[in-house]
Amino acid sequence: MNLLTIFRIELKKIRRTHIFWILLIPLILLWIPAVLNAGSSFGNAAGLSPEMNFFFQSYLGMSWFMYPASLVVITVMLNQLERTNQGILKMLSLPVSTTGLCLGKFLVLLLLSAIQMSLMAVLYYPAAAIASHSTGYDFILPLSTVLYETLVIYFSSIPMAAFYWLIAVCIRTSVFSVGIGLATIVPAVLLINTKIWFAYPMCYPFYIMSQLLSQPQAEVYSLSIDLFPLVPVAVAVTLVCLTISCLCFGRAKRR
Repeated sequence: MNLLTIFRIELKKIRRTHIFWILLIPLILLWIPAVLNAGSSFGNAAGLSPEMNFFFQSYLGMSWFMYPASLVVITVMLNQLERTNQGILKMLSLPVSTTGLCLGKFLVLLLLSAIQMSLMAVLYYPAAAIASHSTGYDFILPLSTVLYETLVIYFSSIPMAAFYWLIAVCIRTSVFSVGIGLATIVPAVLLINTKIWFAYPMCYPFYIMSQLLSQPQAEVYSLSIDLFPLVPVAVAVTLVCLTISCLCFGRAKRR
């Protein structure tokens, strides 16, 4: 059974779960305050235009807390699917490697995170339209800008997703797994102001969005971030986390 087949099986498992609402509801809660406080977007010390300020404030909140918190909950839910009704034992009885099962679930996690970021971009437009109508100012940004910022957050979060997947695999108690995952989010605010921010994967989306926020509006598509050592460290973190996850996945049931 190849990885693609495993991936398809894992997708079937989540059809009857409430994961979609976990992806959607936090985004609605994120955009509602932005719409209600759209008038505050006209005053910005960073010199951003109102429409850019409206957009960035919500995306900063998404990249710092809402998105990482969603990843934490989703990783735990994906693991709990295998522990319900001894599902992991049934999967291990099949001619499938535990590495394939682990990677298949991680691919589902990446797909779900991509869906959430897509929903974030989609919900921006009705939120911006309502804000525009209520203030009489056009808050709607070009699609290219919205897509660029969305992709930046998504791709920079892959090492963080691998880290949270490692926690969910290694810590069997869901309460502890969620608690530890959420506890790792808060230090990102402090570590982005240090020189070793690249060593903490939870910093990546928030740090990059903060850098974009501080750039001139004309350079919104230019990332003024050194790719070294960011890229090597990010790749290393992802590979190490996935390797340990594959080694630990289902280990207790294999004994």
